[in-house]
Amino acid sequence: MTPTLGARRWWSRLEGEGPGQLRRWLAFNFVGGLGILIQLSTLAALTAGVGLHYLLATGLAVEVTVLHNFIWHERWTWRDRAGQDKPGRWKRLLHFQISNGALSLGGNLVLMQLLVGTGAMNYTLANLVSITLCSILNFLATDRLVFR
Repeated sequence: MTPTLGARRWWSRLEGEGPGQLRRWLAFNFVGGLGILIQLSTLAALTAGVGLHYLLATGLAVEVTVLHNFIWHERWTWRDRAGQDKPGRWKRLLHFQISNGALSLGGNLVLMQLLVGTGAMNYTLANLVSITLCSILNFLATDRLVFR
């Protein structure tokens, strides 16, 4: 088997008709990576640019990112499940806000308070640590509760 055929076979398994968990996990992390850029940019704009307290800025930045991520998960990561139920979009958004939003917001605020408020860590680095720690729970909640 040539390397090209092996790569095609591997990718076809990722792209298959019903997305496997590996393809879905990769898509989830790609969307999440874009979300990290949005969250950090929003956090910087609200803290350094507007002068908001880091906890309020974190909450707002997380909410902007949660909405961004839902849109892309709906259109790409879980499109095979979401596409079959267009009228259920608002219900999925509510479930996403309750699960992913609560995990992200609660986890980020608690971890930011611990890392920045108690540990005196830089708020950008603390935000990256918080995002990383919340991502696995977010994937499981989104896969099992929102796009079931």
